[in-house]
Amino acid sequence: MLTRDFISDSLYNPAYGYFSKQALIFSPEKGYDFEAFRDSADFLATVGRQYEEMERELDDVRNIPRQLWHTPTELLKPWYGRSVARHIVRQHKVDCAARNSNDPLVIYEMGGGNGTLMADILGYVREQEPAIFAQMQYNLIEISSKLARKQLSRQLANVRIFNKSVFEWNERVDQPCFFVAMEVIDNFAHDVVRYDYESGAPLQAFVRVYDDGELEELYEPAADPLICEYLAARASLQGPAYQSPTLPSATYRRLRQRLPLAPNLTKSEFIPTQAFQLCKVLRDWFPRHRLVLSDFYKLPDTVPGAVDAPVVQTRFNGSMVPCETYLVQPGWFDIFFPTNFELLKRIYDSVCRSQISSGDDTHMSESRVYTQREFAKQNAELEHTRTRTGENPMLDFYENNKFLLS
Repeated sequence: MLTRDFISDSLYNPAYGYFSKQALIFSPEKGYDFEAFRDSADFLATVGRQYEEMERELDDVRNIPRQLWHTPTELLKPWYGRSVARHIVRQHKVDCAARNSNDPLVIYEMGGGNGTLMADILGYVREQEPAIFAQMQYNLIEISSKLARKQLSRQLANVRIFNKSVFEWNERVDQPCFFVAMEVIDNFAHDVVRYDYESGAPLQAFVRVYDDGELEELYEPAADPLICEYLAARASLQGPAYQSPTLPSATYRRLRQRLPLAPNLTKSEFIPTQAFQLCKVLRDWFPRHRLVLSDFYKLPDTVPGAVDAPVVQTRFNGSMVPCETYLVQPGWFDIFFPTNFELLKRIYDSVCRSQISSGDDTHMSESRVYTQREFAKQNAELEHTRTRTGENPMLDFYENNKFLLS
């Protein structure tokens, strides 16, 4: 199977996938009172104790090493979700003024986890903008049946839950809307390509699974339609040409081929074919959307010797252990990727914004990339996340996150 199919199966298979069986989201019962903490270190110490206690309880109950992971939505609730809501409401008002309309606020969120972001966004709009809330529609697209049930249990007004993959979406949404994807695309499956040193032609990786469970990575000329379409779209981007970091200049490659025992293929490059597929879904089924997307742009302990490689890790004896390959037993390992936001922005604009030339949405310009700190400074209620010494986790934490806003 292709690399992306192997990774997707490892993470999302309903019978044994990592997110089906192993992963749980750390979620404190209520938001933290940040003024009660002396500084960020004091806050982290409290979170660490709660995290360890929850891990011990899970291991005692289930007798297997379940893996907890946390997100800014949960750790900084409700203020992180409220910052996203403030951005959305401000942009919604600007858009309505530009269209001279009174369109309802419509939100589609992908991968809502425990439903915390949804609850915090709805809470902010209900509190601060009751007139907008009265017409608001919130739609959550959730692949996990377990999480979808948890989201439904919140019994929030103005909400619909779609228990399906976003890649199965087949209902065109012609009204203006916001599409929200927070800490989701890092777990989108990637493909692996290598390039022929002599010709520069790409080869696609596939994973062979033997009867005894052994895994092997093999290569063949790139022929998968999605891989070829992504590489073609990347090659045709306007502006500076994108050159794969794995592929040196033609002159260098010719000289290298003259060396003894020179390799015939470059090192591996992980390419975000599922993120590209999401762009196509947005273009085809949500043509009038605005995107609010956030995730990691850099990560420690990535698989060595490859470009844009993932972190592959599992928990053993209470510690997270990184691996040096993605060829691991499906279901027991988290596999998550950093995102090249500047490249994703160019791909997204090419796919989703190139066709906006007339009608009510001509005011929608190209997308923008922000750091977590920049986004928080513009949108967060920072007075509520400040510790007694003045340190502010909303600004100082998750420095390896960025936002893509359209």
